[in-house]
Amino acid sequence: MTEKIRRCCEVCGNISFVDGGDGFFYCTRCGSQANDIIDTGVDDDDLFNVDGGIYSASQRRQYSQVPKPETISQVQLSQHLETLKTFDDYDERNVDDGVGPAEPSDFGSSQISLTYTDYYSEIRLRYVMGVQVMIQMQCKALVEKFNVSPLIVGLAGPIWLRLLAHEKVLSDEWADNAINESESQTQGEIKLSQPTGSNKTEPHNLLGKRAVTIWHRSLSNMIPLPCSLAISFLVCHVAREAILPTDILKWALEGKLPYFAAFLEIEKQLGPPPRSCPISTSRMFRPIRTITLQKLESLAAFIARKIGLELPSVNFHAIASRYLKHLSLPVEKILPQAFQVYEWSMPPELYLSDSDIRLPSRVCVMSILIVTMRILYDLNGGKWELISSCSSNLESAVEKGAGECGAIAEDDSASCDSDSHGSTSDMSKSNFDALKLLKILEEKYTELSVTYADFSKDLQSYLLYCKDVVFAGLEPAYDDLEEERIIEDLWDFYQSHKAKASEDGKTDCGRTPKEGKKFRDDGGSNTANHSQCVLGETALGQLKADMGENRFVYIPPRKNVKKKDGYIRYARKKDGAYHYAVHADYYILLRSCAKVAQVDVRTMHVGVLAFEKRLEMLESRIKFCLGKRIPDDFCDFCRDE
Repeated sequence: MTEKIRRCCEVCGNISFVDGGDGFFYCTRCGSQANDIIDTGVDDDDLFNVDGGIYSASQRRQYSQVPKPETISQVQLSQHLETLKTFDDYDERNVDDGVGPAEPSDFGSSQISLTYTDYYSEIRLRYVMGVQVMIQMQCKALVEKFNVSPLIVGLAGPIWLRLLAHEKVLSDEWADNAINESESQTQGEIKLSQPTGSNKTEPHNLLGKRAVTIWHRSLSNMIPLPCSLAISFLVCHVAREAILPTDILKWALEGKLPYFAAFLEIEKQLGPPPRSCPISTSRMFRPIRTITLQKLESLAAFIARKIGLELPSVNFHAIASRYLKHLSLPVEKILPQAFQVYEWSMPPELYLSDSDIRLPSRVCVMSILIVTMRILYDLNGGKWELISSCSSNLESAVEKGAGECGAIAEDDSASCDSDSHGSTSDMSKSNFDALKLLKILEEKYTELSVTYADFSKDLQSYLLYCKDVVFAGLEPAYDDLEEERIIEDLWDFYQSHKAKASEDGKTDCGRTPKEGKKFRDDGGSNTANHSQCVLGETALGQLKADMGENRFVYIPPRKNVKKKDGYIRYARKKDGAYHYAVHADYYILLRSCAKVAQVDVRTMHVGVLAFEKRLEMLESRIKFCLGKRIPDDFCDFCRDE
């Protein structure tokens, strides 16, 4: 009968030790050997000198208490290194020098056999703790690096715990249910198979599959690693922060938000995997692919719905202000009007949805801004053609004021139709603001590309990014001096050619463009007009080509405007595939806003059409209600009033 004693383990804190059959006692939890207690009931012929003769020659069974050593020897540590958890206090007292066992393994194994419960308990605990550490690191990075409110730290904990409770990961039936589900997926008669190989001591299901792999796959399906990013975005949304899924994903790809390389810090905090969890930390906590923007937002809404969390709408004011600043547009003029449209319409698309096919909430925010700017600046066609046909006069008009723009509009009435009523100064000021807005959007379009500034500067920054994020934790299996020498030679070759290319670029930039200067000095008015026409035709051709790539069709400016102050609603036509016919003014505005929101131009256009349809429905309902005749059967009091 195996004897057990109650004694506190110095490594894991367990209070149960079991006789290993070799005169020593081992912890039932971590398998570490007790250094201050031995069993002396052995044969005299088997006695040998251990630690200066602490064994006695007595044949009766007794426990010999020896003074507790101050530190654990390196030989004993190497015997149990794979089974012990690396805690901070344990690391301070022990250092592994790589020395193997000093005693033959024939005298008895230093590791006790692990049970079914030991395996699934350790795998579940390590996975849950690892994901929790990842969420904590992401919240800390959001607060320290991106000035997010510290309120998110207090919100992340309850959301995470409620998710664990809903998924029932910590229930006693979880492990058995995962095994039964893996066996039930096989159709037909189940053929029993015996496990073979080095993993035959681990638990397996009836099909011979490793239970360790089944449990890990079950945890990954119930709580996938992208849940950490979804919870980080969800707490920012609940805290009313202007943080979008585009920000979370961008920071994760850049490595500023711990995600792809978070497994290194997780292993530092949790220690290396014990023997009861034969899955490496990189395999368990390193994502193999990134999550899409739409999936990130829908996953956050899905988590909120599962735990019963009622979400508010997005912070329209903060997000819209941020978009306008990114576009370099006047916030003080556009934002108040857009906020009134938002309060009046209150579209449901501003709430997070767990549907992967619904338009993102940021598309609805940008749609409100587009409709507001079209109303404020009367962007219904004809104004961009004025910019392309007389670009030089427009630049002088911007410098001199609104009066010059009115003169331009009168000189080129065929290209610019004014739909506004009132005085000439008001009409000129409105046209001037619209032309200036379109010119800003056209110039900013090429600057709005999403760039990863930290590692896209030069090759050295990119290589450092690959080392720290993409290939984090990967090192050569052995030191190869020849490979290191080749890498250094290639790097020196790159640096020398880079320096030579920069010198050649400076030389080319220092040359004087004499031919261009002569053309500007000697060219007359006819040459300038011809140049403007060529530039206008080139710009129009480039715009049509860009519209064609996105399945948009160019509509020329209106000549005979039948309705003054009319807001044009565009539609889409299906001819095999959807085609969209729009004016140049609207397309310039649409593509810039779509680039800021990081969505496709057609997706942005569909969002605008949906919001315009909602506004039309609200207006028709209000008109119907106002047109209803008040009934006559009032009481005397109401009739008097």
